[in-house]
Amino acid sequence: MMVLTDPEFESSVLISADEGASFQKYRLTFYILSLLFHPSEEDWALAYSHDHKLYSSVDFGRKWQLVHEHVTPNRFYWSVLGLDKEPDLVHMEAHTPDGNVQYVTCRAHMCTDANRDYPFSGYIDISSLVVQDDYIFIQVPTSGRATYYVSHKRDQFIQIKLPKYSLPKDLHIVSTDEKQVFAAVQEWNQNDTYNLYLSDTRGIYFTLAMENVRTTRSQGGNQMLDLYEVAGIKGMLIANRRQDNQVKTYITYNKGRDWRLLQAPTADLDGNDIHCILPFCSLHLQLQMSENPYLSGTISTKSSAPGIIVATGNIGSELSYNNVGMFVSSDAGNSWRQIFEEEHNIWFLDKGGALVAVKQPSVPTRHLWVSFDEGRQWTQHSFSTVPLFVDGVLVEAGADNQIMTFFGHFSHRSEWQLIKIDYKSIFSRKCTEEDYQTWHLHNQGEPCVMGQKQIYMKRRPGNYCMLGKDYSRILSAESCICRAHDFECDYGYERGADGTCRSAFWFNPSTVSTSCSTGQNYLNSTGYRKVVLNNCTKGVKELYTARKQQCPNRPPKGLQLTTKDRKLTANLGLNVTFLVNLDQGDSLRTNIQLDFGDGTAVSYSNLSWTEEGIKHVYKSAGIFRVSALAENTLGYDTTSLYLHVTCPVEHVQLLAPFVVIRNKEVNITAAVLPPHPRTVTYFWWLDNNTEPLVTLDGSVSYTFSSEGVHSVTVQVSAANAIIQDTKTIVVREFFKSLLLSFSPNLDEFNPDIPEWRQDVARVIKKALLQVEDQLLVAVFPGVPTAAELFLLPHKNQSESKKKMEEELEQVSDVIVNALNQNLVEFELKPGVRVIVYNTQLTLAPLVDSNPRHSSSAMLMLLSVVFLGLAVFLIYKFKRYECTCGPPAPVLDSVSINTFQAPPQHHSDA
Repeated sequence: MMVLTDPEFESSVLISADEGASFQKYRLTFYILSLLFHPSEEDWALAYSHDHKLYSSVDFGRKWQLVHEHVTPNRFYWSVLGLDKEPDLVHMEAHTPDGNVQYVTCRAHMCTDANRDYPFSGYIDISSLVVQDDYIFIQVPTSGRATYYVSHKRDQFIQIKLPKYSLPKDLHIVSTDEKQVFAAVQEWNQNDTYNLYLSDTRGIYFTLAMENVRTTRSQGGNQMLDLYEVAGIKGMLIANRRQDNQVKTYITYNKGRDWRLLQAPTADLDGNDIHCILPFCSLHLQLQMSENPYLSGTISTKSSAPGIIVATGNIGSELSYNNVGMFVSSDAGNSWRQIFEEEHNIWFLDKGGALVAVKQPSVPTRHLWVSFDEGRQWTQHSFSTVPLFVDGVLVEAGADNQIMTFFGHFSHRSEWQLIKIDYKSIFSRKCTEEDYQTWHLHNQGEPCVMGQKQIYMKRRPGNYCMLGKDYSRILSAESCICRAHDFECDYGYERGADGTCRSAFWFNPSTVSTSCSTGQNYLNSTGYRKVVLNNCTKGVKELYTARKQQCPNRPPKGLQLTTKDRKLTANLGLNVTFLVNLDQGDSLRTNIQLDFGDGTAVSYSNLSWTEEGIKHVYKSAGIFRVSALAENTLGYDTTSLYLHVTCPVEHVQLLAPFVVIRNKEVNITAAVLPPHPRTVTYFWWLDNNTEPLVTLDGSVSYTFSSEGVHSVTVQVSAANAIIQDTKTIVVREFFKSLLLSFSPNLDEFNPDIPEWRQDVARVIKKALLQVEDQLLVAVFPGVPTAAELFLLPHKNQSESKKKMEEELEQVSDVIVNALNQNLVEFELKPGVRVIVYNTQLTLAPLVDSNPRHSSSAMLMLLSVVFLGLAVFLIYKFKRYECTCGPPAPVLDSVSINTFQAPPQHHSDA
């Protein structure tokens, strides 16, 4: 016995080896959220911790060892006996450091990196791994559509084939325990219903069994499918189907090949006739399983009591939750009787030889009812002197005892009560051979169910005897002659109104698998396949069974080229796996050529060499046209895809002039490192616009219509990464600028970082002693050190434009004279004084937006801008090396004393 402590107080496990007489405490270094015990080794367990780690123990929790980190909750499984080689193998879904999800297997106590296997080489969707019986299921992330893969008996993964236009939004595995897969698929046009599909034995090819099966939400918020698999009789299911805004209950005896409504009882509890005529009126059942494992739910069956079905339901034209009652069938759903007018929980006693009923937990009770004749008569027994709200019942905890354990509470404020009931005394003796009778399973009088006649042994109703240990349920099973209802439509075929299977409009029956090579044989479908586990023989079996035919000689057709992860993007420097498939053609006699689009290509003598995929590593970023050619002596086929190879953006520099003229178009550029030819998207946020301008080019032109300080931001998106840079631009009617240089000793102390340039700009401005809002100084990156001085008109609105221009000229003359006379200097450090010079080429007339200024002046301004930018790039080209591509320049930010504007060599003359 193992008891977990409350993690709010401590993290420990208490273990008892003497049925709870004593416990020993073992402290843990983690909090256990869930436990999974091994199906056959009772001391082996897996524990999932609060921090997403998986641990294993081989001594019933006394010692724990880490198996794997970053495991998805509830997506870890022990090995399946007979399929996995090692009994301690663990299947799990684990997360990689970059956030992807992989399917991982390893031995529980040897799960190092070297000992881990990855049965599916690509990434999978989170919470998609299902390991169940003979099958393993995964879902692969694709753009827009879900793609599912299955591995049967641990073979390689193969893509699941649903009808072409089912286009699933969601898929759930319902069951896998009868050598095939039941899957519930919510298709593109469904919201609260699912379609039920059945597979072949390998779980690959799925055909429709029922449309629009209803779903309901449980109290815990889980979505529950209204489908019930009847225990004890293979191939028998009950489902609630939504049709014409009504929900009706249907039953099948051949795994969904045929469905029919339930025949309602002929009389009520008082013996009055019920007039309910099919198909206008029938019996409808509630099919919800209880989330409380100690309550029976709304329907109950037991494999040891085949043919007995007890359920909550109603009689009418559709399923309703009004006027419900309890109903029982003793003959596997062919006929029904009402047993209670109120809802009850029903349990099977003595291997199904007796039924016990208790009212729903919402009503307190002192009594239980027992029936020995399959619900025809009930005897009342008192189990408590005070009415009890029954929260659950544990029946047949042991194989040989006759004990029921009730638990509940007398009131909502009272503690839980446990009541043990020994029901052995209600049996008078053990059953003998005379106490049994035979029962023939049938479907509305048809004795052949799932291809055989089955005869069961059942206790005669009313005999108060106890079934023995060696009680055998099936007396005999005799195979039947095969008939049409033993076969369902094969994949790609649909049942017509006349009951025959015809190919769907999207399916080409003449298509033969590419694995079919000249000289070999293949199975050509007749449009039918035998219902899985159907035991019929002879009859129409040969007519409906797929026929063996010789593989034809065909030219390649339907060539398909994809990447293994179904994506059209790849990261630079990593393996990209390409898959090549043919809809038609001899795979062993078809040559395959694959051109990767980067100057390299490969060829294979036949398609079988490419089954594991063709791997390639791209050494540069860009968009590449990857093309495939399939060719044999009869013809050829081609296809291609365009692959975007990217690497993360490391740096973006926004290049724009510091000061611009109002209503004049200005060029703004984003320089990206490493360079990404054609694989980058630019988002430009200009002024106060609420929507960005989106481009594939790293340059835009824009006109600012108002004076002031304007913000420009560019965001660069590439390879799932987004980075940005922001600059401010001053907009004026006119301005003046001068280029500055410095004495060579400044270069010796230039670390070429933004902070240093900002401080130098500040001391230059201080040395010039100008008004704060009239002067901008920008120091450019690189050496030799250079800067640009901007003179702006002051903001006195009362002055005329002409007067402001004259004042700006006067200020410019003063500064130029001071620079030419070496009067502007600053102390960089004790003993190091730096002189600021005027670069002669930049002395220029005033620039504004008035037409009287010549176009040649503006042209000279722009030419100097581009010249300065080119010089700047050359300096930086020598300083930076890119790891994601060829060497390229880096552009770091340029600091401006007041406005933090971007760098640009810029002159107005």
